[in-house]
Amino acid sequence: MEGLAAKEAAMSNMVKHDDWLFERLKDAEFAAHYLNAAQDDDDPQTYLTALRHVVEARGGMATLAQKTQLSRETLYRTLSVRGNPTMKTLNAILKAVGLRMGVSAH
Repeated sequence: MEGLAAKEAAMSNMVKHDDWLFERLKDAEFAAHYLNAAQDDDDPQTYLTALRHVVEARGGMATLAQKTQLSRETLYRTLSVRGNPTMKTLNAILKAVGLRMGVSAH
């Protein structure tokens, strides 16, 4: 029984992955690296999911809607797995969360 109590105590001290990630994504440098890593995936849904995580960690959709002057509905649709944002919308979202798009040579 003591072993079970020790395991439960250790688990209560663990940080959930999502909580850890969202806390780290508040840092602009980490968020930029996170998005750059997501961009390496051939599936654009990976990038949109990562961008949605960044948005949630850095103020959420309501704050983003105010900063971009786009509706929350538009933003949810844009950042969904079926999203297909224009460059203008993508740049507005990145700017609103304190980031910008860049290009580098391989």
